Amino acid sequence: MDELLVNDPGKKVILMGNDAIVRGALESGVQFVATYPGTPASEIGNDFYRISKEANVIFEFSTNEKVAMEVAAGSSFSGLKTLVAMKNFGLNVASDPLLPFIYTGSKGPTVIFIADDPSCHSSAQSEENTRAFSYLGHIPTLEPADAKECKEFTKIAFDLSEKFQIPVMVRTTTRVAHQKMPMVLGEYKKNSSLARGEFVKDANRFVTLPPRVLGMKTELIEKIKKMQLAFEKSNLNFIDRGSSKATEKRGIIASGVAYLYVKEALKELGLDLPILKVGTFYPLPEKKIQSFIKGLKNILVAEELEPYLEKEVARLAKDANCKLEIHGKDLLPEVGELRPEYVTLALAKFLGKKYVLPRIKTKLAVPKRFPQLCPGCPYWLVFGGVKKATEGKNVIYGGDIGCYMLAGMPPHFLQDYLSCMGSSIGIGHGIKRATGQKLVSFIGDGTFFHAGIPALINTVYNQSNPLIIILENEITAMTGHQPHPGALGAKVEIKIEDVVTACGVKNLKIIDPVQQQEFIAAIDEFLEKPEVSVIIARHPCKFVKKV
Repeated sequence: MDELLVNDPGKKVILMGNDAIVRGALESGVQFVATYPGTPASEIGNDFYRISKEANVIFEFSTNEKVAMEVAAGSSFSGLKTLVAMKNFGLNVASDPLLPFIYTGSKGPTVIFIADDPSCHSSAQSEENTRAFSYLGHIPTLEPADAKECKEFTKIAFDLSEKFQIPVMVRTTTRVAHQKMPMVLGEYKKNSSLARGEFVKDANRFVTLPPRVLGMKTELIEKIKKMQLAFEKSNLNFIDRGSSKATEKRGIIASGVAYLYVKEALKELGLDLPILKVGTFYPLPEKKIQSFIKGLKNILVAEELEPYLEKEVARLAKDANCKLEIHGKDLLPEVGELRPEYVTLALAKFLGKKYVLPRIKTKLAVPKRFPQLCPGCPYWLVFGGVKKATEGKNVIYGGDIGCYMLAGMPPHFLQDYLSCMGSSIGIGHGIKRATGQKLVSFIGDGTFFHAGIPALINTVYNQSNPLIIILENEITAMTGHQPHPGALGAKVEIKIEDVVTACGVKNLKIIDPVQQQEFIAAIDEFLEKPEVSVIIARHPCKFVKKV
């Protein structure tokens, strides 16, 4: 039996943060899960994809995050206990249905899991701090610090959602999602069968139209106020005094993985200061924070990325302790993920102590290496063919999100812009309309289904003529080989060529890039066409099918 499905309360296991979220959801009796793969959240979908049948959980890889959020809302409206998971950029895509979902509230308890990626380890576009959405949408947000808390916070989030009838967000970062630690399993009662919900019509609750929507916002704010009162007493927010009996009027406020780094830094420096660990980012336990800072002279706020918590502490200090000296991003970086040594150095400066970061001495001259496509990947043939076909021509190359992002790296250098999923076509169309220059847009098959279809329709409708190369390797490769609507072996396989034709594209060829001469000739021909042209470069991923 899969370890995640073991019903042995009290058993000690070692789980990764994402796996712990899955286990927490199972212990809560989750019935419906929707997701779109995106690192550092991908393992959640992978786990449920593997165990959903045995666990009697309704599961799907949705075509994109917006759809996943809508599907989750529908499940919740029908009374099912629901989890929806995605990475930070996925929340941008899902924000359209998310904000009204917070207004309508949840009928079936609903947890929204979001994984941020400080330092952009797997996020090319930008470094995003999801916590901004908490304020934007009045979204209750819990922030676990480690894998054990991932499991427990997920269970608490379901309980809070059920009590207050509102979706609750659990936000992690890469180190929390991917760290492993020991934890104790709780009771897991397998669903006896796939759940069957019922949607009961209630326009007053589920239809977000004025003027009712303003009443919904008022009700939402009242929910948040009640949750804030509950969070003041919650053990998700606690003061860790360690063994300190010091009367020094200094303290630390930390959230997420920064709390672990603070603990490590204090041990490294041989110090012991009180720490207020904040687990409920929104709404904040304001009275608990004010009580903690009252009487202190100095405070260090440790958090990753933008200083949202620091600004809130500064606001609360105006009433609780107006003379409080607040440090945070003056000592800690705002760009990139935190590291224990950064926190140790910041804490030393905060306390006026000397600390020198240890240096690793090495005589090895390590050559710089760039990420590369897998050996045997069909994209080598695609990029090689494009380079041969466009040599000596002034051609713009449009990048998109997937393995083929590596087209911008050596030895290819075939990427002149890169933004977000589906944008290779949308931006390419804009450049074409503005300049008339020759342009090739690259987009993968999974990304095409995710966000490329509306952009293709717009390109056809508004009559520009980029050459779009759809790299069809029959799987969502970059995030761990998850299926998509056109994937090899899909229960209902939707053929890309049928979609492209239905969008009105007349210039279409399907070519295996192994056939290099045919591929190069098609590029030469289609670059000169006055209408939009599409080449589907079809060859399976090396890890999907032997080539």
